[in-house]
Parts: sequence; C-alpha cells; structure tokens
Amino acid sequence: MTIDDAPRDALRGGPRELLRWVATGAAVSRADLSRLSGLSPSTVSQRVEALISQGLLEETGAGRSRGGRRPRQLAVPTGGAVVGAIDLGAHHARVGALDLSGRVVQARTLPVRIEDGPEAVLGALLAEVTTLVGGDPMASPDGSAAGALRGVGIGIPGPVQHATGRIVSPSRMPGWNGFDVAAFCADRVDVPVIVDNDANLMALGAHRTAHPELDHAIYIKAGTGIGSGVISSGRLHRGAQGSAGDISHCRVVADPAPPCTCGNAGCLEAVASGAALVTALREQGVPVSDLTGVIRLIDDGDRQATALARQAGRAVGEILAVVVNFFNPQVVAIGGRLADCEPLLASMRATLYERCLPLATQTLLIERVAAGQDVGITGAAHLVIDHVVAPA
Repeated sequence: MTIDDAPRDALRGGPRELLRWVATGAAVSRADLSRLSGLSPSTVSQRVEALISQGLLEETGAGRSRGGRRPRQLAVPTGGAVVGAIDLGAHHARVGALDLSGRVVQARTLPVRIEDGPEAVLGALLAEVTTLVGGDPMASPDGSAAGALRGVGIGIPGPVQHATGRIVSPSRMPGWNGFDVAAFCADRVDVPVIVDNDANLMALGAHRTAHPELDHAIYIKAGTGIGSGVISSGRLHRGAQGSAGDISHCRVVADPAPPCTCGNAGCLEAVASGAALVTALREQGVPVSDLTGVIRLIDDGDRQATALARQAGRAVGEILAVVVNFFNPQVVAIGGRLADCEPLLASMRATLYERCLPLATQTLLIERVAAGQDVGITGAAHLVIDHVVAPA
C-alpha cells in the first residue's frame, strides 16, 4: 500500500507528516514530533532515524533545554534542490527544481510545441530539469550525495493512467496516445519518475500550500482545457483508473451543441474552456488568436467576450453543482488562466449557490487558487516527496 492509498488516520505521525512538520517549522525536535503526533518518543525516534538515514532529515545541533538533556534539533536538508518537476501545458511548460520541503529553488517557463511529439518535448524538458537541479541525472537515489536528484514529477495535460504512467486518448496531443512517459523518462534519469494529470498536480500543490488542514476539496484547472483534481480524506483521489475529477467531458448543452474533441457534443470543454471561447469569438467575427487575446478583451470590457465568459461560468457551475451536492467538499477553488476572469468566476459562484443544497454550501469556500504559477510543479514535487518517504 502506498502513502496515497492509506486512509488519513493511518498517516497520523507517518513519515510524510513528520517530514512536513519539520519542513514547515511546526516541529524542531523529536519531542515536538511526539507531541504533535501523539506517538511514543521511541516510535518517533525510530521514524526520525529512518528519515535521517534516507537523507530526508538532518540534525543541526542542540536546542534549548527545558530541564534535562538539550534536545537535538531537526531540519530538512537545504544543501541543494533534489526534486525535479515538470508541469506541461499545451504551449508552455513550467519546469523547476525543489528541495525536500517542497520549496521552489529554481524555476522557469519554456515554450513548447506539443505537436512535436513526446520524445522531443519530454527529452528537452528533462534536460532542463537536470540542469536546474545541478546534480548528476544518473546519481544514486539513496541520498548519498548532497543535491543529488531524488526523483522527477511530471504533469501531463491529458488523461494519465497513474499506475503505469501511460497517456490514454488525450485531446489536442497528436502522437501522445499510449505513450509510456514513465518508462521513457526512467531510461534517461535513474531516479523515480511519477506521472499524473496536470489538474491533479495543481490540486495537490494548491491543497498542500493553502488548505492542508481540510479533508475534502475540489480544485478546477481552467485554461485552454478544463479539468479538476479531487482531495478526499486529505489525499489525492484518482479513482480506479486515474480519471477521477475529469469533468471536461460532462455534457452541459443539449443538441444542437458544439462538437467536442472526444467525439461527443456539448461537453463542458467544448463550451467553457479557453479554446472554446476562442472558437466562439471567431465565429462571431471577433479577430482573436488565442486565450491571451480573449482575456484581454474581457479585461477591456468587450461585450461579446464578457457574455461568453459568463456563459462559460454558468456551465462550469452547473457541473460543479452536481459534484458539490454529491461529494460535499469544504472548498472549491479554481486555478488556471481563466481563474482571473472575474465574469466567469462570479457566474460560476452564483450558479453554485443557486443549484446546490443549502447544507452543501453552508460553509463552502469558493475561491481562486492562490499559489501562483508554481502550483503545478509544487504538486509534482510533493508526489515525488510522498513516494520517497512512503513506508515500505
């Protein structure tokens, strides 16, 4: 059983949580960890020693005594970035190097052409990541060298079978269907490579950054496409095959309706995504080339673009209302480039309150993802960190 498969109660005082408490400054000693976890000092000490042997924690000296022997202080090593992360989009990729606390050490955005195919795109991005980390890409993952690359997390803008790292029937990604991302990357970096959908990475990064105390949340990524990630019992929920949270092909418009890339018509992505807004404006005779142009028109108060944004917000809200009534999350947060589109956000919020049961929205937080452009690579890094510290 992996750390993501374990129930939340079983994680109390687990290696990942001990590491997080030290990384956030909530604990600086074994005594602190024992107090926070409720575990016995001997159990905490055993787990701490295991984390130290893996190079995930280090002792930095003696702390203040409260009577008796001065406690040895604990810290997450900061001698180098040891986690690589890639958040791939349709036109750009955010790549980063992060330390074991999930802190971004270096990051940059690169243009990509997704139609160039997986080998060319991923090969170039892996080379960039290993350069940012500054370690040997073939270094041992056992932590024997400071700054050695421990693992790489990769987000893909399409359906991913998480267990295998293989892409399944992606939209707008010619040549990527069935591609084994994990195997391709593992041949080039001798460390764990963990692959997931980009919306899942955004959900994990946003949740760990903003709401780690909450158990149930929905995070929507709205950009060129639309997707969502689900947090259940404090952990990322993927479902049986990894498609949990894929709201993009839920139907919201009856015939006649815009055709969708999945072959159906009236899907949420076909009427409310950034690509759908570009198409709709062009059909109305508005000369717009991409989502940046759409957002500029909305910011300028363009009547047609604003009306379409409000329609898109209602469509997203209608689908989310079903999700909220069914799942009863504590927070619904929207990220991606359309998250800053106020007409869309206001319309989505109003539809949720209109369509949801009062009990479901009584304490529901509806907000923007506030973690910024690094939320995806932060989520990717936490996937790797969770894998590294997962108990056998």
